[in-house]
Amino acid sequence: MLHLRGNISSDRPLLVVAVEEEATHLHAADLPILITGVGKVNAAASTAAALATATPSMVINMGTAGGLKAGITGTHVITRVMQHDLNSDAIFALIGHHVGEPIDMHLPSWLPAQHQRSTLASGDVFVSDPAVRDRLAQQADLVDMEGYAVARTARLAGVPALLVKQVSDSADGTAGRTWVETVHECAEVLGDWVREHLR
Repeated sequence: MLHLRGNISSDRPLLVVAVEEEATHLHAADLPILITGVGKVNAAASTAAALATATPSMVINMGTAGGLKAGITGTHVITRVMQHDLNSDAIFALIGHHVGEPIDMHLPSWLPAQHQRSTLASGDVFVSDPAVRDRLAQQADLVDMEGYAVARTARLAGVPALLVKQVSDSADGTAGRTWVETVHECAEVLGDWVREHLR
C-alpha cells in the first residue's frame, strides 16, 4: 500500500510511516511523506518503489513502537535494528551464511546527544503477549513492524536512514487497546520532533 504525499527531492528527507494515523501531524512540516502499510513486506516494497523514482537526502522512518522494558517511554532514536521473527541460525545451518543481520545505524551529526538511543526489534507480529515481550527484551528495548525493512531498503539503495520511534504501548496484553488510545498523541509528539529538528 504505497501512498506518497509530496515530491521527493535530493535536498529534503523522506518521512516514512506505516499508517495514516502516525502521519497526522507530519504534514505541517511540508516534507514528502510515504505511507507504506503495515508490516515488513509493505514497508520494504513501498520504500523501494519510492526510492526508485527519486533519491531524498535521507529516509526517516517515524512511528509508534512497543516498549519492551518497564519504564520505557518517550521518543527514541534507534542505534541498532534487528528482525525478531527471522531464524537466522537455522538458515545459516542450511546455506552456510547469515541473512538479515542486525543493522547498526549511522546517526547524523546534527542529532542532539540527549536523545534516548535504543535497540529496535522488527517483525511481522503485533506484540501483545507478555512472554514474547520478555523474550524480546533480552535483545532490544522497543518493538515495531517496519523499522528493519525501511532501514535495510534504504541501505541497499545507498540512502542514509534514521529511525525515530515514539513508545505507544507496553507490548503486553493491553497493547492493542493502548495503541488505539495513544496513537494520536504519539503522532503529535512525532510532528513536534520533525518541526524541531528538520526545519
